[in-house]
Amino acid sequence: MKFVCSKESILTEIIYSMDFTSQRNSLSITSNVYLETYDDRLIIRATDQKLGFSTEIAVQTLEEGKTTVFCEKLLNILRSLPDTNIIFSVVDGMFAIKPESQSIDFKLRTIAADEFPNLEKPEGAPFFSISQKAFIDMANQTMFAISEDETRYFLCGLYVERNASGMNMVATDGRRLSLVERSFEEELPMFPSIIIPTKFFTELKKLGTEEGVIELSIGENLLFAKIGQRTFYSTLIKGQYPNYRRVIPDSQNYSCTMRIQDMLDALKRVSLLVENKAKRIFLDISEAGVLLTSDESEAGEAKEIIPCQYEGPDSKVSLNYTYLLNPLKVMEGEYFSINFTEPTKAMTVKPESTRDYYHIIMPMQPNA
Repeated sequence: MKFVCSKESILTEIIYSMDFTSQRNSLSITSNVYLETYDDRLIIRATDQKLGFSTEIAVQTLEEGKTTVFCEKLLNILRSLPDTNIIFSVVDGMFAIKPESQSIDFKLRTIAADEFPNLEKPEGAPFFSISQKAFIDMANQTMFAISEDETRYFLCGLYVERNASGMNMVATDGRRLSLVERSFEEELPMFPSIIIPTKFFTELKKLGTEEGVIELSIGENLLFAKIGQRTFYSTLIKGQYPNYRRVIPDSQNYSCTMRIQDMLDALKRVSLLVENKAKRIFLDISEAGVLLTSDESEAGEAKEIIPCQYEGPDSKVSLNYTYLLNPLKVMEGEYFSINFTEPTKAMTVKPESTRDYYHIIMPMQPNA
């Protein structure tokens, strides 16, 4: 095996590959990256058995062949090299790395390519195209509500289902819920409802450009994505996602409207004196404004009032301030509203106008 390519072209792909390797055990084959060259192409693959990644770049193939090397060491070496063409070769079971016209010579131990696990293949579901920006935006509007409780593993991912004109994306941890119901101009194929691990979207944000389209293939057990020459996949979370519609109020009597930035700034300031594990603050909602108060602690107390538009009875709400802060950070527009009927029951947080997402927050009990 022998090929030549620029440092920049291979370094970019090895950086992406690194995230898909097993990093806990350096002796495992899945800590290695698979390299195969032929017809002036270099095939690169990586997997940790739950996620997989493959790509290819143009190289000058001098001798066809394949091997695997420890990805982390290869990445560190490539980063240290000067920006020039690099000659890669396998000699006597060692992977040699030598920049052209440089007195630099690295050798890495290899594991035979035949020991590298096969990457998964699409389960017969055809690929379809969807806007990268729209898909990533849907994830941004929901991911923060994913549960971290591994005993309820089916809540530890984003739920995606087909709707009449597009798809819905949902996340909940049982105390809050975020929902996007998006329509698309292009016709999407029918697909089974799935639960996607967070890691898939972490990698998508790194690989994506938020321009053009992403191609998806949705099966019962696997989700594949293609962006240009790069393909990656994730196993899906198995389990029955709860009927999230049951917690969405049919109607609510009162609506309090404020500027997003006003509430964001106030939450950041008032939360400086929140010391309890529940991260509780109080909202006193009245026609005069919304008074934010930190839960009294040894450090002291913080209060701030922001203007609002509201018609209804004075109400006091107790909640985890992060449940309001997280959606407001990614919410578009200038204004948002908090909608409720009783201050101890589900509240709906909505952006202004006809945007296609909203958030449900369960308040705390006043004496909790």
